[in-house]
Amino acid sequence: MKPINSKTEYEAIMTRINELVEIVDDTTPQIDKNYIELDFLTDLVVAYEKEHYPIGKPSLPDVLKARMHEMNLTQKSLAEMLGISAPRVSEYLTGKTEPTLQIARKIHNELNIDANVILGAM
Repeated sequence: MKPINSKTEYEAIMTRINELVEIVDDTTPQIDKNYIELDFLTDLVVAYEKEHYPIGKPSLPDVLKARMHEMNLTQKSLAEMLGISAPRVSEYLTGKTEPTLQIARKIHNELNIDANVILGAM
């Protein structure tokens, strides 16, 4: 299997994938030529994207902000939920300080944030 070597090749393959997605569905047999082509091209794109468009590790401040948005929480309401001060939440959101183990557990339990993200272990 020849890897994708340029952005032009990548874009051409993405165009073909978009065409195939219109043809292939859940009822398409795995031996269908379009299904096989889509599967093959998808593997090429995944390899190219891993190399050229890597996804970085999420930071605790970014995940906290996203979860606050999802749960419609303010800094004040998050502080109350965690039993800490609003300025302390602000420090977590800016990355100035990291939560204690006790608060990390609360963040994990109350916000359902992966412990690896909280501990920076990802």
